Parts: sequence; structure tokens; C-alpha cells
Amino acid sequence: MKNILISGIFLLSSSLFAQTALLSEKITALRKYDSEHLLRIALPLGGIGTGTVSLGGSGELRDWEVMNVPAKGYSTVTTGNDAPFFAIYTRKKDENPITKALMGPIHFSDYQHYEGRSVDHHGLPRFRDASFETTYPFGIVNLSDKTMPVKVKVVGYNPLIPGDADASGIPVAILKYEVENTTSDEIEVSISGNIRNFIGKDGRKHRSDWKGDYIPLGAEENKNEYRSSGNIQGIYMYSEKVDKDDAAWGTFALSTPAENDGNISYRTSTAQNSWSNGILDFWDDFSADGMLTEKEKQVDDDPMASLAVHKTLKAGETTTFTFYLTWHFPNRYSWSKEKLRNYYTTQYTNAWDVIEKEADRLPELTEKTLTFVNALLSSSYPDVIKEAALFNLSTLRSQTVFRIDDGKMFGWEGVMDRFGSCFGSCTHVWNYEQATAFLFNDLAKTMREVEFGYALNEYGHMGFRTNLPLKESSSGIAVAAADGQMGTIMKFYRDWQLSGDDEFLEQYWSKVKAALAFAWIENGWDGDVDGVMEGVQHNTMDVEYFGPNPQMQIWYLGALRAAEEMAIYMKDKSFAKKCNKLYKRGSEWTDANLFNGEYYFHKIQTPESKEEIAKGLMAGMGTKNIKNPDFQLATGCLVDQLVGQYMAHVIGLGYLLKEEHVKTALESIQKYNKRESMFEHFNNMRSYAMGDEKALLMASWPHGGRPKIPFPYWSEVMTGFEYTAAIGMLYEGMEQEGLENIKNIRDRYDGQKRNPFDEAECGHHYARAMASWAGILAESGFLYSGVSKSVKFTDKPGEYFWSNGNAWGICSVAKAGNNYKVNLKVLHGKVVLDSFQLGSNKPLTFKNTRTIHEGENLEIDYEL
Repeated sequence: MKNILISGIFLLSSSLFAQTALLSEKITALRKYDSEHLLRIALPLGGIGTGTVSLGGSGELRDWEVMNVPAKGYSTVTTGNDAPFFAIYTRKKDENPITKALMGPIHFSDYQHYEGRSVDHHGLPRFRDASFETTYPFGIVNLSDKTMPVKVKVVGYNPLIPGDADASGIPVAILKYEVENTTSDEIEVSISGNIRNFIGKDGRKHRSDWKGDYIPLGAEENKNEYRSSGNIQGIYMYSEKVDKDDAAWGTFALSTPAENDGNISYRTSTAQNSWSNGILDFWDDFSADGMLTEKEKQVDDDPMASLAVHKTLKAGETTTFTFYLTWHFPNRYSWSKEKLRNYYTTQYTNAWDVIEKEADRLPELTEKTLTFVNALLSSSYPDVIKEAALFNLSTLRSQTVFRIDDGKMFGWEGVMDRFGSCFGSCTHVWNYEQATAFLFNDLAKTMREVEFGYALNEYGHMGFRTNLPLKESSSGIAVAAADGQMGTIMKFYRDWQLSGDDEFLEQYWSKVKAALAFAWIENGWDGDVDGVMEGVQHNTMDVEYFGPNPQMQIWYLGALRAAEEMAIYMKDKSFAKKCNKLYKRGSEWTDANLFNGEYYFHKIQTPESKEEIAKGLMAGMGTKNIKNPDFQLATGCLVDQLVGQYMAHVIGLGYLLKEEHVKTALESIQKYNKRESMFEHFNNMRSYAMGDEKALLMASWPHGGRPKIPFPYWSEVMTGFEYTAAIGMLYEGMEQEGLENIKNIRDRYDGQKRNPFDEAECGHHYARAMASWAGILAESGFLYSGVSKSVKFTDKPGEYFWSNGNAWGICSVAKAGNNYKVNLKVLHGKVVLDSFQLGSNKPLTFKNTRTIHEGENLEIDYEL
């Protein structure tokens, strides 16, 4: 090894460029969607734990989910022309002005309706042509029309900066309308944002009229107030009559930068909205001259606020109209009967305070977000890996995730249209995802604090869901999941390694030991303490498996290995020795008894009576007959039979089973579970793949032996499980098969059939799908330890984006004869290293500890 050099700043400030360049020109689109693939697109705009409003594929704002509850299809009003929208006014000299809503055409499938208002804004003039392009978190809607003198790009986003959860958790949707004058003449252009004051209306309270219309309730004498403070002007929305304990109570603001080189006008109300006169009153006012005239009196319980920016564009000029939507809704109930407070609302006093505090900082945060996405896009990863990893990060911004006032993060499994799906940060679901830990390690650690500090009781039993409000040593549910509990041990090891936080390990080590030792209780999962889970195992299939099976067994082996490593570090020699002994015995037994030459299967083994099942192991959702149990896997080939091995690769524990068996099992999953089409496939449960779509089935029985009643989801297709298998294939060098399976997933979420930012399982924005981030880890070979201060990458030449949850950057690997040249760049945070490794080559140990700060890089001549 020679010539190890830490060089200085390699990033040039882009602040000067940022003042003049269009944002859309700085965004490299990862995916583009034509006019036939816009119907389902809804890109969530909002921060982690703040709720969101989504940017639709045609430019509409949809799914208003800022009030602490999911709200798919909810637009704050009865479907019609009163939903929030933006409009544009254009006028060429000596010609009549043209006003249109800033949206593309209505999809023909939405034309029919019993009263001629099938979708929001059905009666507003629209642009004829629309397309969508994106690199999450940026969405760009392209609008054009042969009758219009302009083309418009709608850029919507919210800052997303790995390693900075607060900067990624601002309750704001940023909308930039880039308007190009396509004529050879000067034109007037005005853009107006229009929103009815919906404080109190989150969609849960509603009534129906004689037509059966859905009419949301809750607004009561709501008030709109024009404000101008420093660099911001806009409308502040509040209510003094809505119950201040209600989840829908709070404030909202529509604002624009005061330094806009244009005239700002506003209205805080319209004419009374009987017979839809409110929108008519606005349209006539705005269409007259592109300026708004304030009303003397506010009417309606939910008065409509409008804010317009008017500019003159020279021939061929393009300029940007910027608007901010900010919100502040403090009261969350989620799965708690007691009121909780959202973390983000502890950072601001109200919605206006959000934009006052953040407006000056948003350009910097925008640039940092661009640095992140452009670094990832410039990497050598296949595009489908980038897409799967990036687009599923939207789940962190959805109502699936929230943070309480002390900053702890919680998650549903996913969300239904109007409420959360499966409460309690379910351990056996959240086990699969890797995005949180590798992008926001501090948030991941709070989930471990909940699992080991609250969900684990004095006997080592961890309820696989945790109730709120939190109570120490009490999850609030009486059932432990074998896969969930073993997985939390592996996750704890991962988060300790990524953070290098020894105090974290020291604080929870006794509880980690207790969680593992719970497997050894009498009549428990491994009651005879032989390294094999023969007991009754509740698991992520929502039933109990009876007897040894690969899914739980390999999680157990991984937990034993992780615990052994932690015990060694803690100098707990006896516990380390016990874990090692059980791991070796269990691994050998698994290969000898559960591997059939093609894949790992399930040996059903039942107790003599229910009295031989330890308390807290059965949920009551599975079989009623323990002698001949229903809902088993038996001889089936399970799609995620190697999930524990997948996790072991991610956290650097190596092979838990024979390497050749692991690869053979993955080859069998590809052979037996893959379907080229679903036309001939029978599925008695839920369908997440249909028609000619390709997918990996949850299970197959290639040699017969399917139980009469197999586990419930046997015939389904679910993306989180598919990612687990596909990424396992990448780790085993099955590049073509792994990438093919990931592509098949993303092909199903094509904008036309499904939303690219909403991979569903038991609900929208399902947490398990964030397993997709592990594709980045598998392709880069990235392993980082803040404990040993070491980092490892693949020795395959390329450019690799990396993130350890606290810092991130790019590692360039290039061949130089028989050796390598490496350049490790830090784009955010800092990295402290004692050693560096490429592939299976010998690690290079530095003579002195190397600290690489943001904006610096470490250059290494890596000699073999």
C-alpha cells in the first residue's frame, strides 16, 4: 500500500449557478412516463413523519394526507371543481387572455359519472399534453398545449438528505412552475394557487346528501389571513372553532418568496359557494387580468384562499414561479387512544413559522438533495437498482411513518385508504427493510430503543407490535414472533456497527441477551437448546409454523452469530461461547435435515398438547388443530426461505449455511416460483400481480406435498419478499436473475397500472418494500463498521454511491495494472477509518486513523 492521501475540497460551490439555473435542468430524470402512463402516479411531497400531499402525473395535487391520517383519493372537498389547484393566465399584446388549470387532460376512464363530475377539476380548462419524469424526491410534470403561448414544467419536491432526519422532515411541499414563453413576443403570465381552508376536515367525518355524495365535515368558521414577513408573502389558514385536541386541528399556509420579480396579489375568500359560485367568482377575477382582488368579507366555513404571482416574460424567456405549501398539525392518535404530539411540530409553532424559518435555508437543502440524487444516479448501479432503491424511499415520507415528540420513529406496516394498516412497528415486517438504517441511522436506533427498552418484558418476551403510549417492559400485546424477535437482534447489531455507538450496546446488552435467551425457555422456540427451532413459531405469514423451517431457523442462526459478535466485544465470554456452539450445531443440522438437494423446506413437528407450547407464542390467527395443523409450508419452496442469510450478508456476518446450498436454493426459487404470466395462476387471496405481469410467487410445491390448507399467502406475490430473493441472488453472483426479478417488480409499477411510489402489500407504502435499498449494498459490496472503523467495497471497477446512515458519498474503484486506484469521496458528514478493503483482498490497515470530512476524499493506491 502506498500514497494514501486525503485531499481537500473537491466540490465547487454551486450557489452562483443556483441563482440563474432552472431547477429542472439540474435534475437528471431516472424514469420518464408518457401520456399513457400518468393515471396512477402520485409522488408524495412532505417530510419524514410530517404527512404529505402528492403530485399527480398530470400536475394535479392529490391524496391530501397532512392531517395525521391516510387519505387516498381525498382532496379536502367533495369531488368537483373546489379541490386545491394552480392556474395560469397568459396574455399576448392585442390578443385575448387564456386561463387554464395547470394540469394535463383527464384520463378517458374517468369520463363517466352519475352527475358529470367524476374527478376533481373536471370543469376547468386543461393542457392537452402532459408527461412526467422523476428522480425521487423530484417530480417534473411537462405541460404543453397548441393553443397556449407557453410550455410549463411543474417541479415538486421536498428536501431529502440522508444522515439529516430533521432537514428531511420539514412539513413543506415545494412547487416550482417553470414557464417558457414559446412565442417571439413579450407576454404576461400569472400563476395562482387556490386552496379552500380545510382545517378540521381530514376526511374521517362526513355526511352524504340525497345523491349519495361524500361530503367531508369539520370546518367551522375557518379564517384566512394575508401575511407578509421578511422574505415571504402568502395566506395563513387557521380556525378558532375547531377542537384543539382534534387530529385535524392545526394550521396551513400557501406562500411565495417576496423577492419574486413580479406582482403578488391575493384573495382570502370568494363569493359564497352556493351553486359552485365560489370557483366562478375566482375564475372571472383571475381571467380578467391575472391579478386578484381581495374580498371584503370571508364567506363559507372553508373559505377559498388564492395567491397569484404576475410577471412579464420576454420572447423565448423562461422564468420560475415558486410556491410553498406548509402545515402544522400537532395531534396524532394513530394506534394510541391518548393524544401524541408529532415531532415536527415541536420544531415550529405553526405553519407560517415553518416557512419563515426554512425559506432562506431551502435553496441550500435543495442543492444538498440534488447532490444526493445525482451522486446515486452517477453510480455504476443498474438503473433498475437505483429506481427500486430511490422510489421506495417515498414510504418514509408517507403516513406509514411518524415520529412522536421525543423524536422516536414508529411505523405502521402500511396504510389503507383511510387508516393505518397493522399497528406497532411490526418487528417481522420491519425486519426486511434496510433504507432507514443505511440512510437515517439515528432514526433506526430509536426503533431499536422501542423494541428493547419497551416491547421486551423482564422474561425476554418481545411483543411483535408495540402499543402507544409507551410503557417500559410492556409492548401491550401478548405474542412474540420468532422471526420478528430474532431479526431485531440482527438489526441491533447492524445499527450498533453503523453508528459505532458503544454506549448504545452497553445500555441494551442485557436486553439483547434476554431476547435471544427467550428462545431457550421451556417449550419455547428452541426449548431443548440445540440450535434448532423445533417449537411453535408465530411469524410474518400471520400464523404459526410447527417445527423446523428455513425462514425462522435462519433468522435464529443469524441472531446467534450477531449475539456472539456482540458478546465478544462486551467480553462476555460464556455467552459468546454458548452462541457459537448453538450456531454451529444449528447450521450443521439445518443443512443436513432441511436441505433437500434443491431448497430448504419445513419439517412439521407438533407438540403433544397445547400445554407443551410456552405462553406468548400463539396469536390465535393460525390453526386450531395442533395435531394436524393448517397453514403450514411443509415441502414447499418459499420465496424468502433465505431471508436470514440476506440479512447476514447485509450486516457482514458471512454465510450461515453452506454457500453451495444457498446458491442452489436461490436457483430453485428462480426455477420453481417465477411466473412469466399470471393468466394461468390461481390465487385465492390478494392479487398484486395480474395478467401478463411477471413475478415470484410466495411459494411453490414442485414435487407435490402442498398442504390442503397452506399458509395464507402461499399464492400471492409481494414485492418485499421478491426483493429479498432477488437481492439474495445478487449476493450469490446471480446478476441476471436478480436484476430480472427487480425489473419485473418495477415494470408492474409503471404509472398506468400502479403508482411507482407506492408498492403495496397489506396496505399502501408497505414498509417491507424498502428492502430494495439492499440492492445498493449487494452491488457495491458495501460494509461499514463504526466500531472497527473499517469499510469494504467490491473490487469490481466502478463508481459506487454509499451511505452508512450518518455520512455518504462516492467510492471510485479503478484497475491500475494488477492493482487498484481508489477514491473515497465524502459528500455529507464524516468518516473515521482505520482500514479499507476491496472484495476478498487483504484489508489495508492505515498507520494512523484517517478522518475524511465532508468535501474531502481519500485517495488510495491499493496494491495486491
